[in-house]
Amino acid sequence: MEKDTTIGSGRLSALFDSGTFVETGAFLRRDDGTPAGVVCGYGAVDGRLVYAFAQDSDRRLGAFDALQARKIQSLYELALKNRAPVVGMFDSAGASVSDGSSVLAAYGTLLAQVSRASGEIPQIALITGLCTGLAATAAAMFDLTVTIGGQSQLWVNAPFLLGRDVGSAEYAAATGLSSLTAGSEAEALARIRELVGLLPANCGDGVDIGEQTDDVNRAVSVEGLQGRALLEAVVDAGRFLEIGADYAGEMLTGFARLGGVCCGLIANNPACGGGALTGDGARKAARLIGFCDSFGIPVVTLTDSEGVAVSRAEESGPLAAQLGKLAMAYASAGTAKITVITGRAYGAAFTLMGSHALGADLVYALPGASVSVMAPESAVAFLWNDRITPERSRADLVAEWQATRAAPACAAADGSIDDVIAPAELRARICSAVYMLLAKQDGELRRHCNLPL
Repeated sequence: MEKDTTIGSGRLSALFDSGTFVETGAFLRRDDGTPAGVVCGYGAVDGRLVYAFAQDSDRRLGAFDALQARKIQSLYELALKNRAPVVGMFDSAGASVSDGSSVLAAYGTLLAQVSRASGEIPQIALITGLCTGLAATAAAMFDLTVTIGGQSQLWVNAPFLLGRDVGSAEYAAATGLSSLTAGSEAEALARIRELVGLLPANCGDGVDIGEQTDDVNRAVSVEGLQGRALLEAVVDAGRFLEIGADYAGEMLTGFARLGGVCCGLIANNPACGGGALTGDGARKAARLIGFCDSFGIPVVTLTDSEGVAVSRAEESGPLAAQLGKLAMAYASAGTAKITVITGRAYGAAFTLMGSHALGADLVYALPGASVSVMAPESAVAFLWNDRITPERSRADLVAEWQATRAAPACAAADGSIDDVIAPAELRARICSAVYMLLAKQDGELRRHCNLPL
């Protein structure tokens, strides 16, 4: 009996290093003799062991059934025994309806398997075609989900019920369901290969120092830089892999190497709403922190926020609960946590963005940072209005508040900040902190699953 060459097997071959893909369960058949609508196997990605499955629209339109669940479960069992990542490619017209309740149980098997692996090994989903209903739920449970513009369709309820835009790759990106959106299948596979190269193979591996592509002690010029530009100035070779770029733009999240070490990066984006903390932004950051903590990846936070967003829509989020997720993510994470206040840290933003009080190992600030219970302008209006005279203008009082109440040295005096560092040393000091805290990751077993917040 010969194995079929299908779309699924072709996609897996394209993912793995040339000649390394080995198919598993190739000859399993349904009672009617037809093959399962999924191809499973393993191979090497840049020399690293990876397991993968690809739903196959060439086979019964990839219809999901008990046999497909059985093949994927066997693949997961191998991946967990050998502690290596899983890549899942979703492309199916849906459930094999004629199979009755057995197909519903099969979905439960898939969901349970993804849940058991969560926090043990990295899981990356690629939506290569249709991914609907409970399959969409399974894909959302993966650590990272990659979609392809104009090709991916990801939804629970059909677009004809809710609107044509629902379910598109663009919609998934805008709602935070998609971690990365690629312009083509080849680009999507390249991004997955990049992620596999960055991330630990499992929760016990810890992080190692990869190839040095940049000078650890390189001086940086960060004056006037904010958001992504600031991150790119600091990380190795300016390579920042952003996660969720089209969702909650006020909060930037992603991965990069610092001194060769893979780190999770979180930064306020002042160019979007003053970098104010929103419910979506808090959820986005909490999701990355949870993932990094699962695998012992250091978290580096750059704070520059005017505070918490003020709007009725945000409050009904509910904003308090979303901010609570962010606080709990930082406070419960045992991985290395390094925070630098690069601009404003007003009110709750100071506390919630990786403060010492929430468990940060080190907190630095740049000399021009501003740390205050409220914006200096508001503080003067609230407390010092009576000090305004012909000789002392409001602007003078604001400058005095900044110098005497909001300067980073004031927060350093009570231990809330460890050091005020020179801007040119920003990269070097972060890299030094990452190296110093590497031992915090070594030898850790599974901490927790990575909930799809």
